[in-house]
Amino acid sequence: MTQEELLKEAIDNILKSKKRKGQYSKFIVVLIIILNILFTLGVFYVFLRTGNEPAALVGCWFSFTTGELFFLSFIKREKIKDKKGE
Repeated sequence: MTQEELLKEAIDNILKSKKRKGQYSKFIVVLIIILNILFTLGVFYVFLRTGNEPAALVGCWFSFTTGELFFLSFIKREKIKDKKGE
């Protein structure tokens, strides 16, 4: 292989890896949204069956998912800040 072909292959590999970056965080965000919807439907079902709302469980669940999204955004902000600093 010539140097030009090797360079082109290296550039292609870099571009492919950049396309994959960020997929994990997008997956987590979509997963949390879906889980929150399912949890809410479950709480509605429990409320209709028993007439009681599991308030502590609801508070803990949404605190957990909000915290996960916050920390995910914090990681993303730090990565962006690091790129600007380079």
